[in-house]
Amino acid sequence: MTQRIFIQEVAPRDGLQIEKRFVPTAEKIALIDALSRTGVAKIEATSFTSPKAIPNLVDAGDVMAGITRHETVDYVALVPNARGVERALAASADELNLVMSASDSHGLANLRMTPWQSLAHFPAMIEQTRGHDVFINASISTAFGCPFDGEVPASRVIDIVERLAALGIRGVSLCDTTGMANPAQVRALCNEVIRRWPDVALTLHVHNTRGMGLANVLAAWQAGVTRFDAALGGLGGCPFAPGASGNVCTEDMVHMFEEMGIDTGVDLDALLAVSATLSDLVGHEVPGQVVRAGRASRRYPLPEHMRQS
Repeated sequence: MTQRIFIQEVAPRDGLQIEKRFVPTAEKIALIDALSRTGVAKIEATSFTSPKAIPNLVDAGDVMAGITRHETVDYVALVPNARGVERALAASADELNLVMSASDSHGLANLRMTPWQSLAHFPAMIEQTRGHDVFINASISTAFGCPFDGEVPASRVIDIVERLAALGIRGVSLCDTTGMANPAQVRALCNEVIRRWPDVALTLHVHNTRGMGLANVLAAWQAGVTRFDAALGGLGGCPFAPGASGNVCTEDMVHMFEEMGIDTGVDLDALLAVSATLSDLVGHEVPGQVVRAGRASRRYPLPEHMRQS
């Protein structure tokens, strides 16, 4: 029997945070509510960070308070620090996503901390969650390469995962932050993490910056990964990769797995209907392919000259 794939939608956070247009709170809530009805396993709804750092998510608390929660969906908040943990717990997030970088330069540019400094903050953040029924995940940015430092050795990522597991963190995301990964690299690193820590819930988070998003997803699935982040319409990007496209597109990924006969639990038609509203929401075209071309099962009328008797 084919193993179930779990789709984790990140557009409301990773997608909307860098948009030029501020998406009003009510429209964010409507987007999350619509996504909740599609069958995705998780939705990263927002980030509890400084409004100065990410002004587009200044309404994080109001968004979490306004959404209609579905029992089958976990609602995730990204938290960069202790204050973020406090606010996310107050908002009853189901999961906290701690964030760090695998590379020194990206960590300093993005979080003003090296990987080791980030790790030093995590125990106190985890302690804050005692007594709360909340899942802890840690996302490792630049796990497959850094836009400043270049190659990030797999051994460094393995060292970081080992330290995270020792802290009792139950979920880890390997993030291809600026789309530098290739399928062979993804498969090898995912294989090693799964071999060493089979009980850690491993997620792959990839960007499609260089057109290898779905190829990297497929390589991770072949290595045994069953949890994948994706953004509706392919929204997102990275401020450190000018001109980069966004995350791997949710509906394109669901379509790929569906065509392969793999269960995602997602209603693709419902997902495509939500994706069709994105251009109006953000004020520009989005990179998703299937919403434009239709499913592979779509059929077209024969050319006129073949229909003439």
